[in-house]
Amino acid sequence: MVLADPGWRRALPDVAKIVRRAARTALSGARRRGRQTLVVALADDAAVQALNRRDRGFDKPTNVLSYPSGRRQPLGDIVLARETVAREARAQRKTLDQHLTHLVMHGTLHLLGYDHERDADALIMEALETRLLARLGIPDPYAPAR
Repeated sequence: MVLADPGWRRALPDVAKIVRRAARTALSGARRRGRQTLVVALADDAAVQALNRRDRGFDKPTNVLSYPSGRRQPLGDIVLARETVAREARAQRKTLDQHLTHLVMHGTLHLLGYDHERDADALIMEALETRLLARLGIPDPYAPAR
């Protein structure tokens, strides 16, 4: 894990543990055998906006970006924007640690080849995320707001 924005540790003192648990759960749930490595960078909105502009042509921050390596090892990199993740968590009435867990899992699954561009693929990926989050006691992030 790379802590590019110290605000993450202020917001979640156990952020490293949360990230490791989320990534490990995603890897085991996707039935990947053997030791898998990836890098999770915890950044701020400005850094993620610069990456999003450079790599995707969108001049705005986003919650998570995934960069698959195209090889078996390492799998690739995931970058998360603290302010965006926190804002989304508040808007969705979720705790920051639960939303971060979901997004780390989401990014890890992207590194493993899961996608949500087509409806059928989105259903597969969302069902897996929901099942893995339930293992950790986290509610379905795709359930309609109550």
